[in-house]
Amino acid sequence: MPANLNPEYKAAESAFKKARDPQERLDHLREMLRVIPKHKGTDHLQADLKTRIKELTAQLAGPKKTGAKTGPPTFVHPEGAGQVALLGPPNTGKSALHARLTGSHAASEAYAFTTQYPQPGMFEHQDVAFQLVDLPPVSPEHPVPWIANTLQSADGCLLIVDVGRPGCVEEVVTVREMLAERKVVLGSIWPGDPNPAVEADNEDPFTLQLPTVLVASKSDVVEHAQDELTVLEELSGLDCPTLSVSAVSGEGLEELGAWLFEHLAVVRVYTKKPGQGIDDGKPYTVRRGDTVLDVARLVHRDIAASLKYARLFGGHGFEGQQVGRDHEVADGDILELHS
Repeated sequence: MPANLNPEYKAAESAFKKARDPQERLDHLREMLRVIPKHKGTDHLQADLKTRIKELTAQLAGPKKTGAKTGPPTFVHPEGAGQVALLGPPNTGKSALHARLTGSHAASEAYAFTTQYPQPGMFEHQDVAFQLVDLPPVSPEHPVPWIANTLQSADGCLLIVDVGRPGCVEEVVTVREMLAERKVVLGSIWPGDPNPAVEADNEDPFTLQLPTVLVASKSDVVEHAQDELTVLEELSGLDCPTLSVSAVSGEGLEELGAWLFEHLAVVRVYTKKPGQGIDDGKPYTVRRGDTVLDVARLVHRDIAASLKYARLFGGHGFEGQQVGRDHEVADGDILELHS
């Protein structure tokens, strides 16, 4: 029986797909359940909604205070210019790369499954920082039941592989299959790509399309690592961009920062008070297509609520040009917000 979903449900589902904060996602799930047409055609979807509401409610509540063992939280609140997850099979140099990029001193050993819970750290590139989240390896020997929930807040992922190791093709295939079982699909389209909407929209609202870049982590010891990546991509059936880096020599790390900046469509916007210079010199980061109002929300919700206009400095338009709340900002803009 067809579901015949109404406009109210479709609007709530669209908001759910865009939400990254777990509380916002929970609110949208509840709204979806409230407005969904109640008939036999939606019975399965209603049951799925109830299950996800229960799971997300438990996740937000955190570990139970009673009992012998509790673990750290598995949700990492997004910070910086974008949240990027580090995924991969065991022993591919994932944690070593995370430690080199973020200075996190995360555990990195020669044996598998060193990382047990999400490990966030900040990777600085120019005057912005990306949040890199090191996750446990994806492997049949050590399944991680909560990994799909943790990935919901990620803007993309680095799939870390060791192309010099026998069996790496099978490992990548296994990673894809295990994530797909948890409704996480490794995709090729990033927000900053031209015409990102060309990737087909999945009808299942609970399937996460996760932008992915395939990263060879040990380019200092593997000859022709980039060529090996191309072969790996073809054999594994994974269609996504590729990069090669080294946590030891530092090769490719600067290029990785620039790649993330471009493909996450990061826009840096600076603010100033009338008659003064740039406030502390640090930018607010939004995405390509965002507006003056989006920046104001990051500054303070009260400023956003009462915002009338802004004056634009910094080269995009004439100096001091007055722009409205819906004006799209560009990288390097300097805004003077007027409420």
